[in-house]
Amino acid sequence: MNRRHMFQAMFAGAVALCAFTGAASAEALDDILAAKVIRIAVPTDYPPFGSIGTDMQPQGLDIDMARLIGKELGVRTELVAVSSANRIPYLQSKKVDLVISTLGKNPDREKAIDFSAAYAPFFMGVFGVKGAAVTKPEELSGKTVGATRGALEEQELSKIAPSDITIKRYEDNNATVAAYVSGQVDIIAAGNAVAAVIGERNAARAPDLKFIIKNSPCFIGINKDEPKLLAKVNEIIAKARATGESEKMSQTWLKAPLPPGF
Repeated sequence: MNRRHMFQAMFAGAVALCAFTGAASAEALDDILAAKVIRIAVPTDYPPFGSIGTDMQPQGLDIDMARLIGKELGVRTELVAVSSANRIPYLQSKKVDLVISTLGKNPDREKAIDFSAAYAPFFMGVFGVKGAAVTKPEELSGKTVGATRGALEEQELSKIAPSDITIKRYEDNNATVAAYVSGQVDIIAAGNAVAAVIGERNAARAPDLKFIIKNSPCFIGINKDEPKLLAKVNEIIAKARATGESEKMSQTWLKAPLPPGF
């Protein structure tokens, strides 16, 4: 091979390498906009964040957030039902572009995927009837609080409760809910999703948040190295807060305003 042919071969190889690198570095947001569809993993078995309605269509806070993102991007939203176990694998294997499925953030997950800003509150708290004058742990002194035995909220409450509190421990979540609805207890330690379901089914005893025990908001999961998509999702979340859309979702599905400082 003479020098001219060698140069041509090297040039062709360089062009091919650049083309490959450009393709490899193409961002998910560009692909979504080109395809005019975004695939989003959502729950369908965890009301009020995601469930199947009487019309057999997905509904819930996560569903509304997924559809809002598609609307803001100007693309069709394709909902993909997932479980807690497969939601991150679906994202990593590119079966979906985003995960909106009550996803909490922790160090192990942060090694695998990126997270948006928080889009919805998810917390454990002390809830009670509207007349119960409780705003902090110390004000539970002398009171009886229902909780599910072994649940994280029961464990956290035990750490901060005054010594003269009575914690009535029930064997499962349904028993705790039944005790509150029937009036056996007027105060419970529970997750905000559980409180929302109680309020939906029994408006007369809709639980009122007294204080938060442990905060673990929901984030949107995004694959690593997708800065454009991450920035766009965060922009949509910020807009939803500014316009009151996030507040509307919370009131609709969680039956409560967004927590202070959210």
